[in-house]
Amino acid sequence: MTRVLLLCTANQCRSPMAEVLLRARRPTLEVQSAGRLPGGAPASATAVQVVAARGLDLSKHISQTATPELVGQSDLILGMAREHVRDAVLLRPDVRGRAFSLKDLVRRGEAVGRRPGGQSLDSWLALAGADRTTNDLLGASPADDVSDPIGQAPARYRACADELDDLLARLTALAFPAGS
Repeated sequence: MTRVLLLCTANQCRSPMAEVLLRARRPTLEVQSAGRLPGGAPASATAVQVVAARGLDLSKHISQTATPELVGQSDLILGMAREHVRDAVLLRPDVRGRAFSLKDLVRRGEAVGRRPGGQSLDSWLALAGADRTTNDLLGASPADDVSDPIGQAPARYRACADELDDLLARLTALAFPAGS
């Protein structure tokens, strides 16, 4: 089973929403989320409400901290922002080829095309990331970052969930096509 790890800062908002959205799209994936801050906190109440309106349950989510072991066990690491990818690579330098921001991988995946049947995920990720440089992990980039709605109005959470759902739909069509 393919293991996907979604990373953000506190693991209370963006990555848990992405976790339940991705799991709903592809139940055959093993999906987890983690953050750079200490774990043990529930998802934000607004995130719980926003995904509940989509028929998904985030009420039992408890945040966890990204560890070298968790990162290393993952076949694909998706950061909600470029800084989260950098964090993963600092925890485990050997994951660089399979760690992307969600937006970056969708953009790169659309450039290389859908993963054909028989092609391994590692091979497709290598193709998608072939021209990445270390500088692609440095700094912040609105082009690579999903906006963080924490502490903002419910409309911002809904907009974030809409963006995540769109990105995950595009990613699953590319990297995990139905029947693969």
